[in-house]
Amino acid sequence: MRALVISGGGSKGAFAGGVAQYLMEAKGHDYKIFVGTSTGSLLISHLALNKVEKIRKVYTSVEQKDIFSHRPFRIKKGKYGEMEIAIDHFKVLRNLLRGSKTFGESFHLRSLISNTLTQREFEQLKSGDKEIIVTVSNISLNQVEYKSINDFSYSDFCDWIWISCNYIPFMSLVKKNNNEYADGGFGSMVPIEEAIERGATTVDVIVLETEVTYYNRMPSRNPFSLLTNMHAFMLDRVEKQNIRIGKYVAGHNDAVINFYYTPTVLTTNSLIFDHQQMSRWWESGYRYAKSKDDETSEIHPNDA
Repeated sequence: MRALVISGGGSKGAFAGGVAQYLMEAKGHDYKIFVGTSTGSLLISHLALNKVEKIRKVYTSVEQKDIFSHRPFRIKKGKYGEMEIAIDHFKVLRNLLRGSKTFGESFHLRSLISNTLTQREFEQLKSGDKEIIVTVSNISLNQVEYKSINDFSYSDFCDWIWISCNYIPFMSLVKKNNNEYADGGFGSMVPIEEAIERGATTVDVIVLETEVTYYNRMPSRNPFSLLTNMHAFMLDRVEKQNIRIGKYVAGHNDAVINFYYTPTVLTTNSLIFDHQQMSRWWESGYRYAKSKDDETSEIHPNDA
């Protein structure tokens, strides 16, 4: 049984979409299990429906206003032409005075999810033979939870997709079932183990980071950038631990893992959603998966 696992990575999810499109349309892989974290959770329902073009249009047209109902930062061009974020003090203060526990809110993303994944599509998935699982972090119970489409109503499952993407404290902290939940990436950035435990024997894993670290982060300019750098460091550690555990579990279950990393550093801040840039990433993801496939097919079995 084949599974597709897509890691978290914010706007870099566009690259994952391109890779998945190649694997499904060009390679003809028929996945029975889809597991996603954060941006990966946004992709997997539509991939399971084979509606690649629909989700591609979403990823290549989305903007900041489609994600944030209260955006806590401003986007500006840095000294060397790179895009960076800086705290929007007025909006953050206003959000805190409103009683929010986070700097910003992402209620527009929740609306986007329900506007994109219809109830009819949800019912089609639920009655089908594919399992769709999203990863969330239960902050109250200090544990990672995996939410299968088979266990929830339409509204609840849309909530779990949204929760899986909520990169606190920049996005919404959601209270559900008397527990506080946040981005699944805080606990399981690359949920390979979950796919194998659900019966996968071959797992294609899209990791939205380079396999080797190619850069040093820019010095923190303010508390806001320090916080984003700190988050990035922790998530990088979680990702590497998930991959090590996934390889270990695969070895003990005779499962095969195929990794698809980004070949270059796409961005140092995945909170920036630029539809033109994301359109390029989608195309580069497709081309990268094709080039990797071409390289593999050129290797003679006796040469391996």
